[in-house]
Amino acid sequence: MNEKKKHRLAPCLAVFGTGSDVGKSVLAAALCRIFADLGLRVAPYKAQNMSNNSGVTPEGLEMGRAQIVQAEAAGIVPHVDMNPILLKPTSDVGSQVVLMGESIGNQTAMDYHEKKTILVKTARKALERLRSKYDLVVIEGAGSCAEVNLMDHDIVNFSMAQAADAPVIIVGDIHRGGIFAQLVGTLECIPQHYKDRVAGFIINRFRGDERLFEDGIRWIEEKTGLPVFGVVPWYDHIRIDPEDSVVIEKPQTVSVDFGGEPAIGVIRIPHISNFTDFDPLSAVPGIAIHFVETPQDLSGFAAIIIPGSKNTRSDLKWLKITGWQSRIEDYLKNGGHITGICGGYQMMGKSVNDPEGLEGKPGVTLGLDLLPVETILQAPKTTTLSRFSWDGNNGTGYEIHMGQTRLTGGEPLLNVQERNGAAIKDTDGCVARNHRVLGTYMHGLFDTPKLVSLWLESVGLTGIDVPSTGGLAAKNEQYNLLADHVRNHVDIQKICKLVLIP
Repeated sequence: MNEKKKHRLAPCLAVFGTGSDVGKSVLAAALCRIFADLGLRVAPYKAQNMSNNSGVTPEGLEMGRAQIVQAEAAGIVPHVDMNPILLKPTSDVGSQVVLMGESIGNQTAMDYHEKKTILVKTARKALERLRSKYDLVVIEGAGSCAEVNLMDHDIVNFSMAQAADAPVIIVGDIHRGGIFAQLVGTLECIPQHYKDRVAGFIINRFRGDERLFEDGIRWIEEKTGLPVFGVVPWYDHIRIDPEDSVVIEKPQTVSVDFGGEPAIGVIRIPHISNFTDFDPLSAVPGIAIHFVETPQDLSGFAAIIIPGSKNTRSDLKWLKITGWQSRIEDYLKNGGHITGICGGYQMMGKSVNDPEGLEGKPGVTLGLDLLPVETILQAPKTTTLSRFSWDGNNGTGYEIHMGQTRLTGGEPLLNVQERNGAAIKDTDGCVARNHRVLGTYMHGLFDTPKLVSLWLESVGLTGIDVPSTGGLAAKNEQYNLLADHVRNHVDIQKICKLVLIP
């Protein structure tokens, strides 16, 4: 092998969007699976991700959930090079910055921009490493790629495509309306040297007869001089982990019919994180999962879940101020079942002590007092891939949290046998004496079918037929369905030619 070929970097393909939640992360995952099916070693990449939906790599490092999904779709092991910068919002003006998988503290947007030079260098080095190891890299953009006021500071979209010499596909969401303005307007907002990099469009989430949109496609192509590679129809038969919580914004008050299918309520706290923990429950036939935000009567729910949070103390105060605390207490008094995951587990204790001010002003916030535990928030951050058991049933999951929680009563929920590949003997979580309240730090608790059945039984739902396939095997079935769906509606051959794939 000559030196030139040996050191040649893999080509890149960029998937950018006209806005947030237009489907670019899912389409990037589909392309990863499609290219992998063609025999290519393909890797995903997103320079900077802003999301509280994250996961842990085998090295015990943290990265965005979207790139973990894309890596799984590509059939490779997730690595932080695929998402070198992760911003986890803790307030309207600040975020915890995770650099190459490790937290470097909370910063305001201004503080972050001042570090732009070193961040760009880190992100580009990560991309270069991926390009040296794989045959193709699929780059995902962030938000709208045409935010003119942010363009000078943007390290995710066109500046990264320029650095990688990547052709750009722009994704628009026809379901939200204004698809013509989305696509043409995006081109009008970017400078010519960025326009020259755009190779074409994919129109996502189409409902109805595609033949009725043929005139629309012709108009877009004539107006822009660029091809529409495909129109992807809306689907309801595929379940892919979403990138961030925009998909569960502003949930409505739920009226639960006691005579209908059992319902599980997940309280949609302001700084909700890792809400995809509950996707496996949604896949169980005969059970309804509802995210609820406005305080309401909970008596019709079989169980209530308080999910993870990126700002435990703030969300704990929110539960009290909005009136959720009294609703939860009434529900428990009337025989209800409550489960807390990660930050939700911390909130359910007696107190959350933040002596270092990791989540704001140092101090102690009284908890909901549903579990006999006390939490101290402190560095370093725990990020582990873990193996555990619950009542003799084995499972795998991951832990991402600041601080430690100490039991003052009750009993542990889980026995932990391994963290980041190292054998240990430890416990996690807490079960109250009444066995109707439990909490755990373990994300992925519901990824194992046997544990789903066990949890359903613990909240009084017996005889539920839980799908036997779980974890990565179940996800692979969905990635295959997604790839087939996109292949059937997008001209993959034309896209392959963009990156010189025959």
